[in-house]
Amino acid sequence: MTFRHESTSGVLQHTAKGAAPAINPFEEMANRFDQAARLLKLDPGLTKVLREPIKEIKVAIPVVMDDGRIELFIGYRVHHNIARGPAKGGIRFDPHVSLDEVRALASWMTWKCAVMNIPFGGGKGGVICDPLKLSRNELERITRRYTAELMDFFGPEKDVPAPDVGTDSQTMAWIMDTYSMHMRHTVTSVVTGKPVSIGGSAGRVEATGRGVMIAAREAGKAHGVPLKDARVAIQGFGNVGSISAKMFYMEGSKIIAVSDVNGAIQNKKGLDVPALLEYMAKKKTVVGFPGSIPLDADDLLTIDCDILVPAALENQITAENAKDIKAKIVVEGANGPTTHDADEILQKKGVIVIPDILANGGGVTVSYFEWVQDRMGFFWREKEVNERLEEMMVQSFGDVRDMAAAHKVSYRIAAYMVAIQRVAHDMQVRGLYA
Repeated sequence: MTFRHESTSGVLQHTAKGAAPAINPFEEMANRFDQAARLLKLDPGLTKVLREPIKEIKVAIPVVMDDGRIELFIGYRVHHNIARGPAKGGIRFDPHVSLDEVRALASWMTWKCAVMNIPFGGGKGGVICDPLKLSRNELERITRRYTAELMDFFGPEKDVPAPDVGTDSQTMAWIMDTYSMHMRHTVTSVVTGKPVSIGGSAGRVEATGRGVMIAAREAGKAHGVPLKDARVAIQGFGNVGSISAKMFYMEGSKIIAVSDVNGAIQNKKGLDVPALLEYMAKKKTVVGFPGSIPLDADDLLTIDCDILVPAALENQITAENAKDIKAKIVVEGANGPTTHDADEILQKKGVIVIPDILANGGGVTVSYFEWVQDRMGFFWREKEVNERLEEMMVQSFGDVRDMAAAHKVSYRIAAYMVAIQRVAHDMQVRGLYA
């Protein structure tokens, strides 16, 4: 098993030049929420309710390490809102996990699920650890103890985790097995992103990257940037970044630059993506790929291109580098890659930004499909999965585009407005229990 630092977006990327790691991701989310809530003239009391997570859990995870010593890890799980269904969201294993980060990611999941119009709420979890420094057995012990500590909160109708930074399908298999052992029967629907052989869905691995391409294609149609021959730059070449590259390439786009944690490469005539994917599988990096020349990783974001896909981590496009962005369309494969200040700069420059809660919604959409298939015990062919994903991505893009046009706002604020409107409506219909 190989653990990569991946988010829904891609491999861990060193912070771009001028990025500010101190930026609080929850406040970045809340800033956009507040703008959208004001435009919707949302009831002040309901605004307070929707802004804050409903549940935050901290767990201490004692683990016997391979050398016999006992180590204590700290884990979190946050439920932001469950008005529309069970909490849904990944679990990340990363040394930089913080409660504020998990809060922000749980909130983004609420809005993402609502934008995609699927019956989930927002959740997220994480454990402060470095999976690259841990053995397989140590990772399994951390995962199983974390799961056991959260048995009262996980469940197909309560909270359904998925992979995120530093976790993968094997992690989900361990969670499913631990949960199932406690329940005394197999419960495949407690997690998504599992191996297909134990209830995973066909098409799940490719879902987020495919969704990024569909979002870019729809944005291109709306703004005169067809994917055929479009010059695309991708920051982050993990699962989502690499699959996005493959999908764009299949649509006739030219992938002119990519990066990973080790560095960046470019070829203005277009990289040979199939060969690059083979090279990446063998070398575990894009650096040194034949037919490319090195590129400073910080310069990838400001390279002259038609479509830019930030598919690494949060806060990569900032007030410092936004003024130098040359892309016509930015499609956020990562969660929270663009700061609020950068958003304003890009909007003034006329750069179209397709926000994370829409652009990378393909992953949670096919996770929903996996959950549905597990619960009914009947599995769809990959073609059916992809067709259903296509339909939902196109519909969601149209909903956001129409909201943006009606209120003359950016796609990001429009996406928040669509999401908040749906969650607020359902909360009002349900009423407040007291």
